[in-house]
Amino acid sequence: MAEQKELESNRIQREKKEQKQVKKKENRKREKAEKAQEKENRKREKAEKAQEKENQKRESKRRREEVRSNKKETQWEKLDNTANLFPAIATQSMTNVYRISVTLTEQIDEALLQQALDMVLPEFQTFHVRMRKGIFWYYFETNTKPAPVVRKEQDYPCRFIEQYDNNNYLFRVTYYNCRINLEVFHVLADGMGGVTFLREITYQYLRLRYPELAKDGENTLSDATSLNTEDSYLKNFRKSHKKGYQTRRALEVKGEKLLPGEMSVFHGYMKVPEVKEVCKKYDVTINEYFTAVFLYSIYVEYLHGQPSKKPVVASIPVNLRPYFESLTTRNFFVMVSAVFEADKEDISLENVIAIVKESLHSQINKEHLEDLFSYNVSNQKNIFLRSVPIFFKIWAMRCVYHSSAKANTTTVTNIGNIKVEEKYQKYIRHFHAMLSRSAGQNIKGAICSYQDTLVFTITSVLADVSIQRRFFRILASEGISVEIESNIVS
Repeated sequence: MAEQKELESNRIQREKKEQKQVKKKENRKREKAEKAQEKENRKREKAEKAQEKENQKRESKRRREEVRSNKKETQWEKLDNTANLFPAIATQSMTNVYRISVTLTEQIDEALLQQALDMVLPEFQTFHVRMRKGIFWYYFETNTKPAPVVRKEQDYPCRFIEQYDNNNYLFRVTYYNCRINLEVFHVLADGMGGVTFLREITYQYLRLRYPELAKDGENTLSDATSLNTEDSYLKNFRKSHKKGYQTRRALEVKGEKLLPGEMSVFHGYMKVPEVKEVCKKYDVTINEYFTAVFLYSIYVEYLHGQPSKKPVVASIPVNLRPYFESLTTRNFFVMVSAVFEADKEDISLENVIAIVKESLHSQINKEHLEDLFSYNVSNQKNIFLRSVPIFFKIWAMRCVYHSSAKANTTTVTNIGNIKVEEKYQKYIRHFHAMLSRSAGQNIKGAICSYQDTLVFTITSVLADVSIQRRFFRILASEGISVEIESNIVS
């Protein structure tokens, strides 16, 4: 009996052992199958991604060929009043190119960015042109070539745009890491037109990158985007106005220059509530405050707080759209001047702020702004001047430009707060703006903001960066937290 029980026990243990071995074998077999399936899935995913990328390239190429083979009638259009100046004065060293850029939360995909540009460009008549020289004026005509090629940024910002090396387009799109750059020859549009174009390129890129953003697969422009191309100068022109621009020569910030084509860039990131708090203390606008601090920094660092026979002057572009109910995507701005007479020693920042505030308040009103651009339009409409060949006009415009440009020490432009549709906001970190140099203006400033972050960008062709350091140190001393980013290694 005991022997029987022992045999039974051994049999049960043997069966259990066999069952364990079978189970272990099955588990190993299942794990092996799962690994093989996982490997196959990875392989399939890789192939799908490669196919998707190939499809994107093919779609981009198709769209580019579609633009190339576009049979719609070529259109011609006059340059707007301000744009007439830029082809006459643009050179390799004074490019008249500005940059608007947007920084996203993830690295830029070049193929998708090219595809986005190919899709958006045909919608924007303002940018979908090339420039021709006529007998009496430059003019635009529809550009039937493919969109310019998107490239990774490798050069300094705001370089001269060689339209014949750029499919005859007068803008370029580059990228670097998470940033998309739009650089525009000012003949096409002002900063507001540039922002509109870049914003739509960004929206389309994000819809391609995140398909869930495209409702029902749609890839259409935002309802708020204007495609208006009217010449608002001509539309709002009023006859017989006197000249309103300064011609007295201003202080020029000179010094050792960087190599040709090089430009230093300083971005100062600030929180809008902190900036507004300081502006409230002085009872000034953001534009007035930053302009005053910039001029004061020049006074302290370049003049060392000593008197100057020449005034320190900032040229301020004023967007005319709100004053004249315009939606144009072309140029529609005028320049006013903030004039600071540095005629004595040790002038305080408070005094400079008060001077700038008074100077700008007296100029930024509809009547004065209308006087400024109407004087320029009256010259364009003059029958005698219209009949003068373009070669003589170019010479005359250069002479007038160099006289008026040297009436300013610098330029400070404010693009304002850039609005973005809610569904795209979480993918965007911030925006930047920057300007190229002009005659007599070797250092410039640009302001733009997005949500609660404001960026003040200083561009310069001078090796010395003491003015930039002083500017940001003053802001910090005023209680504004500043985070600085630069392309200069110090």
